[in-house]
Amino acid sequence: MKCGAILYVITAFLCFGCNLNNTGSQDLALESIVSDFSHSQDGWEADFSDYPATAEDSLKLNLQFSYTNLPANLGSGKSIMLSGTNYNDDLFMFIKKKVNGLRPNTEYTLTFEVEFASNASSGGTSSNEGSPGESVFLKAGAVAVEPSKIVRESDYVLNIDKGQLLYGGQNMIVLGNIAAGQNASNYTLLTRTNANNLVPFTAITNSAGELWLIVGTDSGFSGTTTIYYTKVSVVLSATV
Repeated sequence: MKCGAILYVITAFLCFGCNLNNTGSQDLALESIVSDFSHSQDGWEADFSDYPATAEDSLKLNLQFSYTNLPANLGSGKSIMLSGTNYNDDLFMFIKKKVNGLRPNTEYTLTFEVEFASNASSGGTSSNEGSPGESVFLKAGAVAVEPSKIVRESDYVLNIDKGQLLYGGQNMIVLGNIAAGQNASNYTLLTRTNANNLVPFTAITNSAGELWLIVGTDSGFSGTTTIYYTKVSVVLSATV
């Protein structure tokens, strides 16, 4: 299955490192995961958090998820679509997937490459609304427990530390924003990665050798955001 060029380079580098370790020094355990949504949903699930836990508020948010066709201007193919109206300035929309078969209780370094379609323009529409693109932050992460929304003080919140808006947390990092350009209106395919980050992102598997991957948007834009995920690629490496 085709993978992004950045992840090919990373994989080749890590595999080369594995071949060098033949003198009793530590080796690298390496896994590569590519979910191409043009073929299937590939086990990814969707959900929403960071909004009031009432039926009335849920209706106002107009939360939507579907495995559907790409926007017409991008041609044929399928994608995972999430949409919501962020009237409370704090909506988090995410997809998640469990990964099995890793080494138990082991720290892995993860490199993400996320491809998605956005029509969110750069620049704010008003002083209060923020920018449709630059105020919505794409995050990715991994954790040993399933990321789920829970009720806390009458709000739906995430049970893991994703950080807030442009800041990452213990379990997620910021890959960038979803801006598709000045005065954008048509959907554009964009790619975000942490391959060039100076500080690596790490996560520790549970005793069954499992990790949950999570990708989502943390919104500071008081309006509707609709995003189409087309591919998620992850390289996981551990020194053993």
